[in-house]
Amino acid sequence: MALINKIRERSGIAVAVIAVALILFIVGGDLFYGSGGNGGLFGGNKNKIGEIAGTTIDAQAFQAKLDAARSNYEQQAGRALQEQEVQQLRNQVWEEMIFDIAYNEEFEKLGLKVTPEELSEMIQGTKNLSPLIKQQFTNPQTGQYDRNSHIQFIDAAAKNQLPAPQKMAWEQIKKQAIKQRLLEKYNALISAATFVTTAEAKKEYEGQVSKADARYLYVPFFSVNDTTIKVTDSQLSDYLSKHKNEYTGYDSRSFNYVVYQVAPTKEDSAALYEDIKSFAKGLAAAKDPQDYATINSEIRLPFERSASELTPELKAALASAIPGAVIGPFKEGSVYSIHKYEGTTTDTAYTVRASHILIPVNKTAPDSAKALARKQAQSILDQLKQGADFATLARTNSQDGSAQQGGDLGFFKQGAMVKPFDNAVFGFSGTGLIPNLVETDFGYHIIKVTEPKSNLKYKIASISRELQASEATRNAAYQRAETLRSGAGSEKEFEEAVKKDPKLVMLKAERVFPEATAFNTIQNAREVVLWAFNDDTKVGSVSNRVFEIGDNFIVAAVTAKSEKDSPKVDDFREALTAKVRNEIKGEQILKKLSGASGTLEQIAQKYGAGAIVEAANGINFATGLLTTPGVDPIAIGKIFSLASGKRSKPFVGENGVFIVETTRLENAPAIADYSQYKAQVLQRTGGFGASYMANQAIRDNAKIVDNRSKFF
Repeated sequence: MALINKIRERSGIAVAVIAVALILFIVGGDLFYGSGGNGGLFGGNKNKIGEIAGTTIDAQAFQAKLDAARSNYEQQAGRALQEQEVQQLRNQVWEEMIFDIAYNEEFEKLGLKVTPEELSEMIQGTKNLSPLIKQQFTNPQTGQYDRNSHIQFIDAAAKNQLPAPQKMAWEQIKKQAIKQRLLEKYNALISAATFVTTAEAKKEYEGQVSKADARYLYVPFFSVNDTTIKVTDSQLSDYLSKHKNEYTGYDSRSFNYVVYQVAPTKEDSAALYEDIKSFAKGLAAAKDPQDYATINSEIRLPFERSASELTPELKAALASAIPGAVIGPFKEGSVYSIHKYEGTTTDTAYTVRASHILIPVNKTAPDSAKALARKQAQSILDQLKQGADFATLARTNSQDGSAQQGGDLGFFKQGAMVKPFDNAVFGFSGTGLIPNLVETDFGYHIIKVTEPKSNLKYKIASISRELQASEATRNAAYQRAETLRSGAGSEKEFEEAVKKDPKLVMLKAERVFPEATAFNTIQNAREVVLWAFNDDTKVGSVSNRVFEIGDNFIVAAVTAKSEKDSPKVDDFREALTAKVRNEIKGEQILKKLSGASGTLEQIAQKYGAGAIVEAANGINFATGLLTTPGVDPIAIGKIFSLASGKRSKPFVGENGVFIVETTRLENAPAIADYSQYKAQVLQRTGGFGASYMANQAIRDNAKIVDNRSKFF
């Protein structure tokens, strides 16, 4: 057991290895998925949260796995997870399931596996140690891998000396290392199978080396005023139907909503004032003021406080107060406080408040650089001695984070700063400008003491209460929201009711996605999003309850929705309108240019406003750029398709309508070796790119259905 105790003590290296694994990999796949995807906890169709490669994922089982992961994480972290962390953990559990179901099936088909000998080397070897395993035994402070600690832990595991939770976690880490190695093998296999043909390399070479000079007439789409083009829904629908592969559907909801903000009323303020008066009497009469304050204050403040811990108002009041006096109330934001002054005591350390201006220079800098910095600092000090404003010079000259605060460093204790700075400040009496420059390893400082050094501490019993909306106030706000909600049977009725009340403002949340946790300025709004995406919530539905989010009550009504599997014009209206509008503009411009003859300049003159003639020389096919049109692949392709001296007919490019003349075409000379260009194509399309596409293909073939947004 001595070894185990020693391992426990090495929290950053040995046993803490378990914490990382517990976050991601808690329970093995067979328990949840069953054999062959049938049976198991994920075998049924009730409460279907999703589907992966034909395997139904049950909501209750998914939640059980998530709860296990969360419980283990919170035990290791010693705190509760925040909502954002829960969301991240939920995504990690889902990704783990995708890997176990979809990826493992692909690995089995390809015969990819990790042998026992390979696993042994991955876990404890020196030649092919898994990076994941090595990371667990790397000291986070030094970044050094601790081999001895690693071996000690392996020995303890082999002798079955690890506690059950640590043993389980270690097994999960090994499983994750196996998965990581399998994925590495798969990606290596894909990369090795990526091949670039000579034809592809030749095309790459010609695209880079071939050059062309051209002149062109260009009529940009923007030269035709948008307001002159009428676009109908029928045209948008036709365009979407013809280009449906270019527009991927998505799930979203749009809704109108009203916010009832819960704020303290005059009655709440008056009630708090009466409470404060009562507490003031009690504090004055209390035999133990500190204990009385502790019992009755909503905000705990230390009994002994230095001047740096006091508000300016309280500090000013204490200047004339006598021990036993009750001071206040004071208001700071929404907090009201009263204080009983119990005298003073002294601290072992002094505090002071100061501002500074730093002219930096490295301690290893040459003497000339130091002399220049000192000269600048001395100039600033001289200006201050003549009455210049310290804060202004700090903002314009100091090279320190405090510059924007006028050089103010706030209060700090003796010993908190580097020694030369500390000695200068705490060796100074009173307040004011320290007459000499202070040199530290950071450079030269000009220092002004703004609050004198002091070790005095004030003994103060404080009661602080925050002005909050009472339960009656909250209930009244809720009732107003509920009256609006229950009286509106549809989105139309909801809108009409809001218009009748001048105190209400209708707000809009457009295209909110299923996984959203907020919309507009409303945070932690998952409850509203879940309602909007519920199968029972239709377009026009008013919320089935009043949502309470922090100090807000919200009533909402769905106005529109988009579905991933059935994209509609409204889902892409703005983008589709721009495309169709440009198509119509292109047709109009082509019609106006039809039958054009003469030079490009003559054609442009005949066309009128909007037509321009330009020249572009040394155009590269692969990365061609035209002067005004910019990147227009259609126009570039047309230039290289023409023989030298030939002119095209008017055609529609990506940004407007063109007539191009190729004035010179320099084809790339033939070469014997295209290996350089093969490598370039491979670098661009192979390696990570090929692995990414292969991984995406696994996901696509798995036909993943993710309904988590309807449950969480």
